[in-house]
Amino acid sequence: MREVGAFEAKNKLGTLLDWVENGEEVMITRRGKAVARLVPAVSVVDAAQAKQAAANIRARSVGATLGEIKIKDLVNEGRP
Repeated sequence: MREVGAFEAKNKLGTLLDWVENGEEVMITRRGKAVARLVPAVSVVDAAQAKQAAANIRARSVGATLGEIKIKDLVNEGRP
């Protein structure tokens, strides 16, 4: 992630937008403290990767049990 001061960001907005368009993130600081972050507007989601992740989660849950604990007891425990 690139970091630029607010003054520089104001003067080089076009360059910052080029960086972000190419997938980089830019942190804008004022007096050394982060005040904003420029990120790409559209994050690309790989549908195949998402489906594989969901399949991996389902595969890991096969055979998992709570032992003697009941789901209803856990839900009730979380309620005031």
